[in-house]
Amino acid sequence: MDRERIEKLLAEVRDGVTTPRDAAEALARLPFSDPGFADLGFARLDTHRALRCGFPEVIFCQGKRPEDVGEIAARLLEHGPRLLATRADEAAFHAIREHAGDAEWHERARCITVIREATPPEGLVVVLSAGTADIPVAEEAKVTAVALGAKVETVYDCGVAGIHRLLAEKERIDRANALVVVAGMEGALASVVGGLTDRPVFAVPTSIGYGASLGGIAPLLAMLNSCASGVSVVNIDNGFGAGYSAALVNRLVVKAGNE
Repeated sequence: MDRERIEKLLAEVRDGVTTPRDAAEALARLPFSDPGFADLGFARLDTHRALRCGFPEVIFCQGKRPEDVGEIAARLLEHGPRLLATRADEAAFHAIREHAGDAEWHERARCITVIREATPPEGLVVVLSAGTADIPVAEEAKVTAVALGAKVETVYDCGVAGIHRLLAEKERIDRANALVVVAGMEGALASVVGGLTDRPVFAVPTSIGYGASLGGIAPLLAMLNSCASGVSVVNIDNGFGAGYSAALVNRLVVKAGNE
């Protein structure tokens, strides 16, 4: 059960399609017909995640057998029209396609999506990457934010070594409700963007860089020690986390604008 289904049930009562008694009985059966999780033996799926958090449980594919990923996806889609799987490879994609022929493979982002009830994207999240090598992580952020209903624009290869490439996008940055900044090496881009705008910045350090970058620890520490206000930092290579957080901020801004 998700929020959309409950709202649909209440709308049917309002419109006279469903009687209040039938609706009450449906809600009374809810704790028993849908206890909030599905036990597959190897996984317990949180089927009420969308109701509580606005988006269903996301499948982290890394380390899972393709057949397990496929079964998890099939069960999640029984409870809602949207699916997002991250850190997915081609084997995971084919496993999901066996259950959902409309699954879409985002190869560069290593993500799989199923969106069966699409709504027009709203607001604006801007995703920036310091270098071209950072794009896979940036694409993960983009796919995630799009799955959560945000309009997303990207600005890639705008690192501080050629800062005029970033400054040329100042107007776009200021139109965003939230920003995702992805950078490896020394991770300076997040601080620079944070000093240019009053929009919240979600910084993603990547594992891209030479030896002293320490697999992303150097940009992580640089971002955590940013002197720019409004910069929040997620884990190394965690484009999903940044895209999700940016999309939540974007959703709140859109909601406030519609009220």
